[in-house]
Amino acid sequence: MKQDEEERPSRFRRWARWRDKLRERPHVDFVYRIVVGVVGLVVFAVGIVAIPYPGPGWAIVFIGLGILATEFEWARRLLAYAKERYDKVMDWFHERHWSVQVLGGVITALFVFGTLWLLGAADWTAELFRRDWPWLNSPIGLGD
Repeated sequence: MKQDEEERPSRFRRWARWRDKLRERPHVDFVYRIVVGVVGLVVFAVGIVAIPYPGPGWAIVFIGLGILATEFEWARRLLAYAKERYDKVMDWFHERHWSVQVLGGVITALFVFGTLWLLGAADWTAELFRRDWPWLNSPIGLGD
């Protein structure tokens, strides 16, 4: 454990020195910032899409913002604000009566099912189990 604590600052310093060398080369620095921006925005967008689904949607959003925050001040501020707001909302939600929490779960489940239905995934899943239920067909024709 002691070795990890000593190694961590040196790894950070190595990364900081490497990043400083990139800043000395404006064109390379520009390309690096573009790549970080694109990767961060893609991860952020995937997280936004994943929020209502079971799994780590918010974690993916925060990872995307963290990637962006390595290079962009606006992303650092947004990350701090988002973490603060997320904590407050979760605290509020957990302080509510159990019925409000159950209602939140039901609304989330309906949203997930609705999007899977629209995308044709509900019909596809039923077909995996050899069920032909026409009401599961996507109304927009996806997945047919």
